[in-house]
Amino acid sequence: MDWWWRQQLEDEGLAVLIHEQHRVVARAQLSAAGVSDVEVRRRLRSRRWQTIHPGVYVTHTGPVGYDEQLVAALLYAGPEAAWSHYTAAEQFGLIRPDDRRPVYVTIPWRRRVRARPNVVITRDAHWEERLAAVRPPRSRPAEAVLEIVGISRSLDAAAAVVAEACQSGRVRPDQILAALAGRRLRYGAALRPILADVAQGTHSLLELRYLRDVERAHGLPSGQRQRAVDDEFTDVAYVLYELVVELDGRFHFAPDQRWRDLDRDNRAALRSETTLRYGWLDVTSRPCAAAVQVLQVMRRKAPTLSARPCSRPSCPVR
Repeated sequence: MDWWWRQQLEDEGLAVLIHEQHRVVARAQLSAAGVSDVEVRRRLRSRRWQTIHPGVYVTHTGPVGYDEQLVAALLYAGPEAAWSHYTAAEQFGLIRPDDRRPVYVTIPWRRRVRARPNVVITRDAHWEERLAAVRPPRSRPAEAVLEIVGISRSLDAAAAVVAEACQSGRVRPDQILAALAGRRLRYGAALRPILADVAQGTHSLLELRYLRDVERAHGLPSGQRQRAVDDEFTDVAYVLYELVVELDGRFHFAPDQRWRDLDRDNRAALRSETTLRYGWLDVTSRPCAAAVQVLQVMRRKAPTLSARPCSRPSCPVR
């Protein structure tokens, strides 16, 4: 396989290529453009250039930023290399960028590349089948999500990535399910119902945990996810019971955010809806107590509404 940058080099020249690569250049690119090794060594000795990885340079003297590290790792890994895992997901806008992460690169199974600091190199026999039709090369969005799932430390961590990626609007649950078909993957079996929940409108890990540990575990009626009302979206709406549940995993100390929460609750009250608001600790540490409160509000409209205790000892739901 030829280098992914060769056509651009021929069409636009070395200066444009270096500029678009955040001032990073590889020895292979310099050689293809006719720059001699003597000239490369001269610029390195004069400290106008810096070495990032063997055979990969940054053409300035300042600090090396995250974007430069991304390109440098890909060039270092060779012509048959692609961004993958978190790096590919960031490039597609599926997850928030985080410059504290290493750069993830995947190469074909038959190749070997020496490890480098802050670079995670994975070998994959199906490398070429999972590439997106873009340059620089990277895993397709659904494949990137599954690559992250495969190295996640817990099912919660995997579910959080799936929810965030789907919420971005750049990958759909059915695309991830299609990529999952026939693939042996850690948490693969547990991922299918999670993807189904995300497809129905669940947007975050906290919403997934509420659905599993509060609503389903206690046999509560199913709520409507992400209901559009008053130019906003409610997390969970139980329309028949005039109840809204808002979920927020963040701690808000900013007055503007506190006002938005209060304003949303006030407008729900004007619609004669009760609002219950839960945070991360409420749902993960006290799901039974949350279920009791939800049930109490529902029984104002349906006094005989049934529910069941979950598997936790001494669950108070009756």
